[in-house]
Amino acid sequence: MAAAILDRILNTDGAKYPTDFQEIIDLMGGSNAVGPSGEDFVWRAYNFGKKAHQGQLRKSGEPYFTHCVEVATILADMKLDPVTISAALLHDVIEDTGYTHKDVEQEFSEEVATLVDGVTKLSDIKFRSEEDKQAVNFRKMLLSVADDIRVIIIKFADRLHNMRTLKHLPAVKQRRIARETRDVYAPLAHRLGMYRIKSEMEDLIFDILEPKASQELHKLIPKRQAFFEKYVQKFLEPVKEKMGDAGFEAIYKSRFKTHYSIFRKMRDQNRPFEDVFDIYAVRIVVERVEECYSVLGLIHAFYTPIQERFKDFIAQPKSNGYQSIQTTVVGPDGFPVEVQIRTKEMDDTAEEGVAAHWQYKEQDSKSSQEDIDQQVTWLRNLVDILQTEDKTTSHQFMDLLKIDLYKDEIFVYTPKGEVRILPLGATPLDFAFDVHSQVGLHCIGAKVNSRIKPLNSELESGDKVEIITSDSQKPNSSWLKFVKTSKAKSNIRKWIKGQEFEQSVRLGKDIIERELRKIKKAKEWKHLKDAYITLKFESEEKMIASIGSGHRTVSSILGKFFPEEYSKPRKEKSESYYAESFLNRARRNTKGVSIQGIDNMMISFGKCCNPIPGDPILGFITRGRGITVHHKDCDTVGTNLPEEERIIDVDWAAARSQKFLVRLKILAQERKHLVRDVTETISAYDINIDTLSMKVDGDVVTGLVIIEVEGVKQLDRLKGKLLASEGVISVERE
Repeated sequence: MAAAILDRILNTDGAKYPTDFQEIIDLMGGSNAVGPSGEDFVWRAYNFGKKAHQGQLRKSGEPYFTHCVEVATILADMKLDPVTISAALLHDVIEDTGYTHKDVEQEFSEEVATLVDGVTKLSDIKFRSEEDKQAVNFRKMLLSVADDIRVIIIKFADRLHNMRTLKHLPAVKQRRIARETRDVYAPLAHRLGMYRIKSEMEDLIFDILEPKASQELHKLIPKRQAFFEKYVQKFLEPVKEKMGDAGFEAIYKSRFKTHYSIFRKMRDQNRPFEDVFDIYAVRIVVERVEECYSVLGLIHAFYTPIQERFKDFIAQPKSNGYQSIQTTVVGPDGFPVEVQIRTKEMDDTAEEGVAAHWQYKEQDSKSSQEDIDQQVTWLRNLVDILQTEDKTTSHQFMDLLKIDLYKDEIFVYTPKGEVRILPLGATPLDFAFDVHSQVGLHCIGAKVNSRIKPLNSELESGDKVEIITSDSQKPNSSWLKFVKTSKAKSNIRKWIKGQEFEQSVRLGKDIIERELRKIKKAKEWKHLKDAYITLKFESEEKMIASIGSGHRTVSSILGKFFPEEYSKPRKEKSESYYAESFLNRARRNTKGVSIQGIDNMMISFGKCCNPIPGDPILGFITRGRGITVHHKDCDTVGTNLPEEERIIDVDWAAARSQKFLVRLKILAQERKHLVRDVTETISAYDINIDTLSMKVDGDVVTGLVIIEVEGVKQLDRLKGKLLASEGVISVERE
């Protein structure tokens, strides 16, 4: 009696270990497979984790350590090694208990501590938004992949168990976690070939984000499932007989497609459940690759194949390592059936993805590591991008991450016949960057199947692509609108940032030189060595660029070294100061505006005042966006005049063909043909109308018209003509 009570307390059922731990060992292959040292190692991790989480509870009321055990159980079922299982048992120790990285390293090993640290979120940092927090933690996790891919495998198991137990959280939090899993974790698992993890995640996401559709499918599927199970037996009966006669040994599997994949098929094809037939798949697993093709011949001998549904992923594996022959045939009674033919190793890889290679690591360590490296090449490339893109914003980072988690792929070829795997919708420019970043940066055109194609055209599987480059070609921001790969986007952004930095340096130098001449300190400044160090900048160029980009004012820099010049109030500049022209000095045209001594500068026009040639203007250094040109009387600039160091002299230098948008407000008496007369008057001056709207209020019409004009003179002539029209009360520029 006492022994039975003790067993219940210890949860051992009289066995050597607690039942939950024994299940982990059994799933790993039993004590013989794990080995005495491995079993002891995992047992120590179990006890350490249980002690560390003592007294902590989950939202469900269960002891917190049950979550760690479940995560380890998921990984044990995938036949992961003792080190990974131990790290899973300890994965929340650093984050949620008083133990540190050093404690775990001393008790176990640096390998275990690194895995645990890679999964650990950054909980001590205050983030401005949930997106910032999400981005920083994903970045940390993905950078850990550079050391060990098992970090992500543990994280998948952690997220999967959390998804299984979401019902204990508030509905708002459930949906937030489900969306995050949908956007990042499930696609990431797919990209690593981990179908079993990915498909269960998707069904759990479906239950939370589409509850009504999920409940409906839960009712409908059991009725169809019974029918399909009988149907598959009928389908396989002649196949098995023929394969037996041919001496083939095979494992036959069949499965209903996941609820989410069925829902997606219904949604994408706009079909009711009753009209969706290809929702059941048959799998035939054989010993050798050559047998896969023999079985394919037998299947096609019995059933008519649907040609466009045939895919050979053995000859051309997917980027996530997936290999299989997939064919859809017309089975008995005309139902389409998908058949997958593969070897045992291919089947393991298809289910577990990169995790499957750890099952074979002990037998062939070198070969297994090569398989892992090949399978996650894209992820290594993403990590390389993250390591060089340290200034990427949270939004840009999440965008970059999601770009690479595409589900559909195309296979295109270089002129030499080398295969390149790209996302569906990829362009010749994506192909160019995939070949090499310099090829992409200097890409000026492309031949697709020997024909010239635009850089934004979409490639298709089987295309042969030849890139045309030119040393004079440079990227532009419009490329970002159509490229699909993170490598292309990252390289384009990096180049643009470099150009913006160079522009900021040139402008910053000009501003400093003018200010030094003004305060008569040019000679003294030259003798100040390493001024940037005093101001805690990484380099002199970055200090100067901070002025040119508008992030720092020239007085905040020079005031540190010449405080006497900035301690007394400075005289306010007269209006004539800002109107001073630099037409007699060397300058270059940039978007219709000249800036003293600066060329290739990033210029934009203030939307608040829409200045046009002939208007008195000034330049305002806008942080991170170069120079914004405003009308001198613009209220927006008036509120910033105290920061006069950000004002720069500009003048018009527009080309004759250049047009500028202007918005006019027209008040007139309501009459017949008013709109016709207004448009004909504008057209008579060869002025293009961008937008025109008229609103009637009683007897008064208010018209808003946006037009393209060459300058103030042309606009003044038009305003005079409009005012002379019958019934027009006023014409004002807005």
